[in-house]
Parts: sequence; structure tokens; C-alpha cells
Amino acid sequence: MTQLCGTASTHEASWKMQLFEVFCVFCLTAACAAQDPENDSPIPVLQQMTAWLDVFPSESVKFNCSIEGSSDWTLSWYRDYDEIGSENLSEDGAVLTIPSVSQTHSGNYSCVGEQKGRFSERSEELKLTVYDEKPKPTVSKKPDFNPMYIGETVSLTCTVNVASGWKYQWYRNGQKLAEISESIRIKLQPDHKGNYSCQATRGQITVTSDQTPLDVLAVPAPTLKVQSQWQDVFEGEEVEFMCGVDSHGWTFTWYKNEQSQASEQSLIGSLFKITANKMYEGQYSCKAHLSSRGVTSAYSNTAKVTVYDQIPKPTVSKAPNFNPMYVGELVIITCKVDMASDWTYQWYRNEQMLSDVRNVINISLKTSDKGNYSCKATRGKTTTTEASDKMPLDVVEIPIPSLKNITNWLDVFPTETVRFSCHIQTSSSWIYEWLKDTQKMADETGATLSISSASDKHRGQYECKGHLPDRGVSSHSSPLLTLKVYDTKPAVVVTQNPDYKVMFPGESVNFSCHINVSSGWKYQWSKDGKELTGLVSKDYSIEKLKTTDKGSYTCQTKRGSNPFFGISSPVKELDVKGENPKPLLIQKPGGKSLFAGESVEFECKVEISTGWSYQWYKDGQPFHVNSNNFKRVNATLSDSGTYECKAMRGTTRTKHSDTQPLNISEIPVPSLKLETQWLDVFPTESAKLRCRMPSSSEWTYAWFKDAQKQPDDETVSFDADRTTLTIRSASAAHRGKYSCSAQLKSRPVGSRSSSEVILDVHDTKPTVTLKQDPESRLMHTGDSVSFSCHINVSSGWDYVWYKDGTPFSASGNSHTISSVQTSSSGSYECQVKRGVNPAFRSDYSQAAELEVKERPQAGIILLTGWSEVFSTDSLVLRCEVMESEDEWNYTWYKADSKTPINQSTSDKHIVTPQNDPDQSLYTCKGVRNGRPSYSKTSESFRTKNLLLKRRVLLSISGCIFFGIIAVFIGCFVLRVTRKPAGDDMKPEEENLFLTMAQQKGCDTPCPLVEYITDAALNAPPKEENENGTVCSEATPLPITTQEDQAVPTGDHDAAENGGLVSFK
Repeated sequence: MTQLCGTASTHEASWKMQLFEVFCVFCLTAACAAQDPENDSPIPVLQQMTAWLDVFPSESVKFNCSIEGSSDWTLSWYRDYDEIGSENLSEDGAVLTIPSVSQTHSGNYSCVGEQKGRFSERSEELKLTVYDEKPKPTVSKKPDFNPMYIGETVSLTCTVNVASGWKYQWYRNGQKLAEISESIRIKLQPDHKGNYSCQATRGQITVTSDQTPLDVLAVPAPTLKVQSQWQDVFEGEEVEFMCGVDSHGWTFTWYKNEQSQASEQSLIGSLFKITANKMYEGQYSCKAHLSSRGVTSAYSNTAKVTVYDQIPKPTVSKAPNFNPMYVGELVIITCKVDMASDWTYQWYRNEQMLSDVRNVINISLKTSDKGNYSCKATRGKTTTTEASDKMPLDVVEIPIPSLKNITNWLDVFPTETVRFSCHIQTSSSWIYEWLKDTQKMADETGATLSISSASDKHRGQYECKGHLPDRGVSSHSSPLLTLKVYDTKPAVVVTQNPDYKVMFPGESVNFSCHINVSSGWKYQWSKDGKELTGLVSKDYSIEKLKTTDKGSYTCQTKRGSNPFFGISSPVKELDVKGENPKPLLIQKPGGKSLFAGESVEFECKVEISTGWSYQWYKDGQPFHVNSNNFKRVNATLSDSGTYECKAMRGTTRTKHSDTQPLNISEIPVPSLKLETQWLDVFPTESAKLRCRMPSSSEWTYAWFKDAQKQPDDETVSFDADRTTLTIRSASAAHRGKYSCSAQLKSRPVGSRSSSEVILDVHDTKPTVTLKQDPESRLMHTGDSVSFSCHINVSSGWDYVWYKDGTPFSASGNSHTISSVQTSSSGSYECQVKRGVNPAFRSDYSQAAELEVKERPQAGIILLTGWSEVFSTDSLVLRCEVMESEDEWNYTWYKADSKTPINQSTSDKHIVTPQNDPDQSLYTCKGVRNGRPSYSKTSESFRTKNLLLKRRVLLSISGCIFFGIIAVFIGCFVLRVTRKPAGDDMKPEEENLFLTMAQQKGCDTPCPLVEYITDAALNAPPKEENENGTVCSEATPLPITTQEDQAVPTGDHDAAENGGLVSFK
């Protein structure tokens, strides 16, 4: 603020200055009011800055509002007289921009100006229309024909029914065209075919029409059809034509040899009919016209009309052209007219009319078809030919071939020869087809069929047929001949009577040769490969044998000639022995010892030859048995003895056999033993029983439970000989009396049952009890605890211990922790087991929960206070168990002694120089009846020199306290005794208002006016003094009275007084 020209000398002029200040304010207000312009209200000009006022969603719109003559107007915008917010206005408010319009922006827009409290008139309104959706262009076509033809002209127009300002773009089949006008005109060519659409664009809005199809076709050529049956005609016949196009609206023009026939009214239209004569012969065609569209087609296809002047005579032909022909042959007879077409025919046999009207007849010949054939041809109602010449046809029956067997038999053997012959007498031109089981035999066409070496594949029924291959004639099959081919050559059997393999001198023998199939056989005997002459019958006998008759005898049969078919019999050996044999005595079952009740069988056997009868002996005495063996069922002890035999045949006697001793004894009883250590088991436990027979391993065993046979199942199993019974998982169903019996593996011998063993299976697993001593769940570190595991049934138990489900090592049924730690906390369980592979385990015992906490800590607290240091020479100590709310008794200890100081249980202990002259270390601990029963011992507390230290500390603290008090008192005295500053030292007060005298002697403008107008606008920069107060020339001084002024010091420095600063 500018300094005043002068300073008021007295305080009395201050009220005058205040009055002047009020007056100046009124003057300034009046002057400002006098400077207001005339109150004329201008009309704003509202302009549209975008191209259109009818818009679509998402388009932008911009308006501008202006008032001529001034730029300090504040403009307000309205839509339908509702004021619009400032979010879409320009910085000066003159431009309203709507970047993306919607339905809500529709309405009448106007603006109003405001300037220093006065308002302009409302501008003219601009109506903004926002359509609810974008329009869709439509494409129209003129003329609206579809399809259209090449050379026609079409106009396409794109129309948008709302708004204006659209630009257009045309597309064909999605491809952009060069046309951008609203309408396009096209002179059609084939490549103009397609789907047309247009796209209208205005600003950022682009819309597309639906596709309009435009099908461009070549002008169709009409089709000329002959409506009558033929185009080659005879005079007097009619010909009719039709000209047609697939679509409607066409007219037609007719042409003959491309000369128009339009002058004849009968020729105009789609139909054209003529009655034939030579002048109408030529090429006919037509054209089609669309008169309303100026479209004319090209020529249609042509139709040639031929007119004959003479009717032809038909001819008859036959294929194949044989005579005579056989019944069953197919003959084709054709009636042919060499000119024109569409004839119908009439056939005659022996001048009798037949039913066929075709030009070709196919006849599968019968004897009744024999005769002379002719034909006539007819076309329409007016044309008929004369009859053709006659053609003869002779028909006879096909002969049956004769089949003969050249060989003497139809049942043959492998490798034999067979021959058949086939013959037809009527002609020598036949070739023959041979069939076996109705199947043709390849490569066999001759009159004779030969099988040089018969085999199984030649077995079957044979027949033959005759063929004339050049005519396709086949005879019927001949009668059948059945050829039987044996699978193998026949077996020639030589029988011997009696049929002994070994014979002895003096006996007689007869040989006979047998072959039981077919016939015509002859015989030849041989011995040792040499033919016996004169022996050609089927039997050969020797009355009395000698050793020289020993040898190999055979018989050969044969039949046929060149070559003959022969079969030799197997060799028949004849053995003649000079010495009588010794029989062999066989016992079943073998062995000298058998058991009572077994069956035993003896067989007396002569190993050479047969036909023997036998004599039996026991202990040298004969007994009667009719066969070579005898059997004792359920042998007894009385059947023991020595057995032998001999054999007889006719007059021949053998030697005695060797003797066979037999010993019968009683069956032993098996012993049953328990393999496991206990007979009382629990569910799922295993058990094992063993059954034994004395001094033998040839036995197998059967097991019984409660007298019922024990089967295999999922829980019971046996070893190889069923010696051992194993129960893998016992249950109540296995409870009972077990026994066993034995049976020999080699013979059906069974023992009586063993003595019984009783197996008891408990209903449930054993209950295991876990006991804890002491039983308290809560323990403290250092306590001792014991666990014991108990089971009161059976024996042989091992104990397993668990903590928190994890097994740990402990021996026996008890586990003791002598000093528990917090790590000992957990859930303890036990379990019993016995046996191996697999071991049986009981259920877990109930869990014993053990929680181990840290034993509470005792601590010593000094109760003697600081204020008592000078009044006593004793210390009071207190023992306290920390973090415990239980009631405790306390025991005090001195130094390292484990003996209490006294029998007192108080928590306090007094230490005096008398009872503790050495001032020792003290400890304590808490004891109680509950748990925990005692605490941890406190840390040591030392009392040595404690009293002296506390007294010295209190003395130092007192000195410091009284020193601080003395400082405060000195400061207070100094403040009271300090003198105030004189009035002559006060600075003069500045005055914002001048007296009348000052105004007269000074050209300075009014300080108030200068203060109001310049102080705020031209304020000098502020400076901050050393005390942090911001000051400048414009900062008003807070000093209001002379009493508040501070007296400056003689060195003219600034002085502080109550936070106010003054300067000299």
C-alpha cells in the first residue's frame, strides 16, 4: 500500500478519517451505477453448425449461439424450455455439442444471454429430430420384370424415406460398382445378372438395403415340336407342328425354308397343320416375340417334312436261317418296310392272322409253329401296304442222347479205370457236354468219358447232353449213371481158425481170404512172399502143424485186365513153438501188504498165444475159478496166503506160475494236532490244524467240522495233500469240533475219523484297556506318568504302543515317562497282537489324552519401597507364582541349600542384618495340594549392599530435585523485578485517513481509495521475518493502543511483545 503523504499528529483526527471513508464508499457506488449502459435487451442468434437437424442415434449435432456487440455475455441453453447443463458446452458457452444423439435429445433448442444481471431475449428455436432407429434404403426396379433378357434396359433406384443429405453407393453380388447416383440405368448384358443392393451414407451413418435379384437371360429360342406321329408322310396324311417358349406372353411367326408364312392367317399362332402333298415338302421353323417389350427370339429348331408319292411292299426275314429247326430254338422273324416309320404290322401263318402287331416277332419254337409266314404294314387310317412274300419254317423235336457204361461195374476203388460213352443218332455234328452231379465237367466234349485213375472226387451221378454250337441247340440230359468210388482200396482180410498167435506142434489151423465189397474177384495164396501153386480158392487149411509151418501168409485178390486191379491182404504170421510156456501171476493192487476191506484181484496170464483155461492154487491147494482172474472184495485177514496158477489148451499144459504172497492188515487211525498255540481265537485271526498218518506219506486227508465235510471257501484253505487246514480269517461260523480222515492216494482205502479238536471263536475281537497313573489329563513338566495295557482273554500277546496314531518303541504291557516334557503331550493308545504271517491285531484301546504344560515359574519381588530406605534397615521379599490364579503356599531357601529356611508357608520373607548378616542369595517356590503341586524354583535374589545402594540413589535424586526448584524461583524473581518501557519510546500510529489540513498540503490521492484499488492488485511480495511471520507493506499492523506498544531498545532492534512486532 502506498505510504500516506503525511501522518496525523494527534489521535483526535481518527474519527474524521473514518467518516470520510464511509463517504468515499458511497461516492464510488454512485459513480459505478452511473456508468451502466442502457438496458436494451438484444436477441441472440442461434445457428446450426452441422448439416442437418433430423438425425439418427449416435450422430453428432452442434449449435452456436452469439450476441452481437459484446463478448461478455453468459449464455444459457434450453431444450423445450428446460435448461441444459454445461457438460456439452464450449469454454465460453457459445457452442453446444451433442457428440452422440439419442431419442432423449429430440426437441426445440434455444439460448438466452445474461450480462451483469440483465437478460437477453430468447433466440429463435431450432427443432432437432432424432429418429428411433436408422432407416433402411429400398431398391426399386423399373420395369419390374424377372427374368429380363439381354438387350433390355432397366432402371434401379435407391430410396431413403427419411432425412436428407444421403450419398449412395451401388453393389452387385457384394462387389462395389462405379455408380454413386440415386438411380442407375443399365442396358442388360449377361454379366449384369446378380443381386443388387445400395448403401446410403450421411456423415458417420451408413445403411444398406436388402438385395434385389436381377436375372438376365438370353432371349430363349422357341422349341418346335411335331405334334403328328411322323415327318416323312405320304400324300393325304396330315402334319401338325407346335412352337413354344417356357414363359407366357409370347407370340409366334412360322417359316418354311426360312421364308415367312405370316401372310397365311392360318399359320399365325403356336399351332400349324398341313395336309401333305409335294409342295409342302421342306424345313419348317418359328420365332417368338414379346411385343410389349420389343424382344424377338432367334429361329427355333427345324423340322423337315418329306412327302412320298408311292406305298412300299414289306419283306420278311428269319434269323437264324436254318431249316428244319428244333423245338425250343428261338427264331426271330422280321417284317421290314424300307421307307417312312411308325408302321404297325399284321402277321399271317398259313394265311391265318396272328395276334402280333410288331415288326419283329420272337418265337421259342414248338411243333405247332411250323408253317409259311407273311406280313402287311399299316400307318394311320389311310395307308396300308400289300402282303409280303411267304417264308417257310419247319420245326422238329430235339433227340435224347444215350449214355452207356463201358466198364463192367459202377462201384470202383481208388486208381481203377472207368469209361462212359454218349451218342445221338440224328446227326454227326453234335458235340457233347458231360455233367457230374449237375455240374459241367470242363474240357470234356467228346463222345467218350474216360477216368484213368478213380478217386474220391469222381464219385457221383453222371449224365451227358448234346449241343449244336452254331445254332445254340441243346438236347435234354441223358439218363443218369451213378458211379460209386470207395474212399480207400478194399481191405483184404485173412482170418485164422483158431486164431492163436502162437501154436504148438500137432494143432490144426485154417486160413480164409475175405473181401466184402463189389464183385468179380479172383484169389492167390503166398507164404513168405512165394506163391503157393494150385491154391486159387478163398480157403487154405493145415491139419497137423509142424515147426516148419511157421511163416508169413498172405492172400491177393484181383479183377479186370489190361491192367488188372489187385489188392493184397496184410501178412498173417503163424508162430509154431516147440516148448510150452510158463504163465505170469499178477496181483492188483500190487504189494505184499493190503488193508482189510480192500479189494484184491489176481490175474493168471500166458503172454504167448490165447485160448487158455486156468487152474488156481492157494497155499498149494487147488480151488475152483473159471476164468484167468479172480477178485476178493472187502478182503479179510483170512484171505492172507500164497497164491499160484497154471494154463491148459486142448492137450497142451503150461508150467506152474511163480507164487504170490498176500498179507491183510487193519487200517490205522490218523492223529489230529493243533499247529497254532491256542484253541480260542478271535474274529479275523488265523488258525491251523494238521492231520497225520503214522509212517506213511501216501495218504491224502478229508476234514470235517461238527461231523460235516469241510469244503474250501474264501477263509479256509488246504495244502497239497490237505494235510493242513488253515483258517485265514476266523469268524463265528468256524467255531466247532474238527476231525479228519485219511485215504490212500493210490487205492480207494479210507481210515476212520481222528479224535476231535474243539476250536472256540470269540464273537468279537478282544477289548484292550489302557490305564494311566496318575489319571490326571493335565500334567506339568517334570511330572512322572505310567501307562499300562491290559487284556483278560487268551494268551500269547505282544503289545504295540501308539502316540498320536504313530507307533513307538516300548517293551511289555506298561510304559513309564519319568519326567514329562511338553513334547510328551498327545493321545496314547495300545494294541495287542499275536501270530505271524499275518499277525492278528486287536482293536485300539481307548485313547488316553495327555496334556503337558510348562510348570509355573516362581519369582521374588522386593516389597520394601524407596521411601522406607531411611526408616528401616530390613528388606521384605515376596514370592509369587507368575501367570497363575491358584492359591499357593511358599517355601523359602537360602543360598544353595535344599532345606527350607523355616516351616512358614507365607509368601513373604523379611531379611535383616540379624538373620542374614552375610546378605545371601534367596530362592523360593510355590507348593499346593492340587496340580501342579509345586512350581519351578525362582531365580536367585541377592540382598548384599542393597540398602546402601538405595540410600545413595535417593540422595542424588534429592539434590537434582532441589536444584530444579531453585532455578524456577530465580526466573520468577527476575520477571517480577524487570521495568516496563516509557511512553516516549512508543512509535507513532499510522492513520489511513488525512485531516483537511493534510489534504490541502499534499497532492497524494485519498489513502482509502488507494488502499481499495491498489492494495490487492499491486501487493508487493511478502517477506518472512526470522520468527516466521509474513509481512509486507500491505500488511495491517495489529497495534491498536499506546499501552500495547513495546519500548524499543537503544540499539533500534526489533522487540517482541506478546507476539506483536513493531518497528521504530
